[in-house]
Amino acid sequence: MKQANQESGFGQAGQVIILFGTLAILYFAREILVPLALALILAFLLTPVVNLLQRIGIARVPAVIATMLLVTMAIGLAGWAIANQLVEVANQLPRYKQNIDAKIAALHGPSGALGQAANSLKEIGKELEEPQAPDRQPIPVNVVPADQNAFTSIWELAQPTLVPLASTGIVLIFSIFVLIEKESLRDRLLRLAGTSQLNVMTEAIDDAAQRVSRYLSMQILVDATFGLFIGTGLYFIGLPNAPLWGVVAGMLRLVPYAGTLIAGALPLALSLAVFNTWTHPLLVFVLFGTIELVTANMVEPWLYGVNTGISSLALLVATVFWTALWGPAGLILATPMTVCLVVLGRYIPQLSFLHVLLGDEPVLAPSAQVYQRLLAMDQEDARLVVVAFMKDATLTQLYDSVVVPTLGLAEQDRHRAAIDEKREEFLFLNINEMVAEFSESAPSSPPPEGFAGGRVLCVPAHDQADEITAAMLAQLLEHEGFIALSFPIGENVEEVLELMQPTDADLICVSALPPFAFSPAKSACRRIRSRFPKTKLAAGIWGFGGDPKKAMARFDRTPPDHIFTSFAQVLEYVRSEAATRATSEAGCR
Repeated sequence: MKQANQESGFGQAGQVIILFGTLAILYFAREILVPLALALILAFLLTPVVNLLQRIGIARVPAVIATMLLVTMAIGLAGWAIANQLVEVANQLPRYKQNIDAKIAALHGPSGALGQAANSLKEIGKELEEPQAPDRQPIPVNVVPADQNAFTSIWELAQPTLVPLASTGIVLIFSIFVLIEKESLRDRLLRLAGTSQLNVMTEAIDDAAQRVSRYLSMQILVDATFGLFIGTGLYFIGLPNAPLWGVVAGMLRLVPYAGTLIAGALPLALSLAVFNTWTHPLLVFVLFGTIELVTANMVEPWLYGVNTGISSLALLVATVFWTALWGPAGLILATPMTVCLVVLGRYIPQLSFLHVLLGDEPVLAPSAQVYQRLLAMDQEDARLVVVAFMKDATLTQLYDSVVVPTLGLAEQDRHRAAIDEKREEFLFLNINEMVAEFSESAPSSPPPEGFAGGRVLCVPAHDQADEITAAMLAQLLEHEGFIALSFPIGENVEEVLELMQPTDADLICVSALPPFAFSPAKSACRRIRSRFPKTKLAAGIWGFGGDPKKAMARFDRTPPDHIFTSFAQVLEYVRSEAATRATSEAGCR
């Protein structure tokens, strides 16, 4: 035992070391990893174009080079056009000097009681901070810069432009090699995973590629639409060069969160300079705020949630993480990198926690959600889970997929003494209330022709959970138009059935819920079979996932005629019996 604990401790320590080692590599190698990641994203975008050129007969290498040349030319032309527009805007600013001075004066010269109070506080602060005259006056020192040659001056001026251009060139070069060596890179990844994992890794790579491609396509579509609406709105507001600001807004929005702020600040500042009043700047602010709120809170969660499989909160946390790790480039790469992590967690068991923490798929089944809410004595939340499930499901599916598993979880905890009496009573009471509520609200069908004489008698095998399932079965049968009765626990069922005088057309169904269902169900079937040997007898072992033939063998010498594991099976059987009876009666006539 001690050795096992030591091995477990060493294993956990090893995982922590691996985690921090991975973070260290991501941080200190960011100068290489960031361009490589950007190149992979660009390769995802350009792969369809390369494939199209290959389909028309161009070899892969010329197709990649042609695609990159087209992309480079498009980026250059777009940059040149935007730069010209910005220069034009800058040249027009002196025309609006009077408006700019008026706005600055309005901001620096508050009027009214609030402005006078602010000026008074400033004067008092100056008097308090005014230093006493020193005995000696300090000697002023002037720093004279050394003479610079022409090359140094040119380098200082060009450096802010050359660094981004160099980074862009590295990304383009990486993208070219990634596109050319696409199959080779994929095979190397598969070889690292091992030939025994070819199936899993192939699915993981395909899943990641599809998710990232869909995300990038949706991102470009959303940002282009965002820029179109911004440009159109600014045009109707009357802002000069409205198409330019629409294009800039669409491009900057590729940078999550910060991009929209920068894109909105530029036309807002221009509107302050161009217009005499504050109305137009306010309209610009409202335009950006409205479109961004609609896009970020309605459009993107719907599109990105479907295409990436990442929860909204996880995406926000991942954005902060990658930004802290890789700086501004992390903003752009946050979503694609997180998509890859979610896919790894989905296909690699050791990384499954990533899929649980970051994915948008429910980590708890509806039955577990209902059970947890009821354990927390939160009736309202439990009802909300049930109502949400019922939007796309029938009452039978609700009982089979949610209520029965919920009762099964309660039975497991009850037999292990892991649930206290107060919570147990609260759970059964609320499930009974739900069943009664659905009994009143669910529509009923007319009784099927030919089965009017046959009844289904639902008998609980042992405890309260069995009683609830028997009541649910009777309720479902009644909604189908059949005659069904359920019995409470604590009564002598054999005597009650004797008074009802079951016939050959009736069906007695013993209702039992695992994990301890077979022993009470076998006992109940034996007693009922001895009293009513000619009546059809069935056992409902709800939620049982084993082999029905082996389950039948567990009833020894008094097996039932049928074993059902879901309410849907009982309904199907009773419908079939009703149809057979109707056909036989029609033939007799």
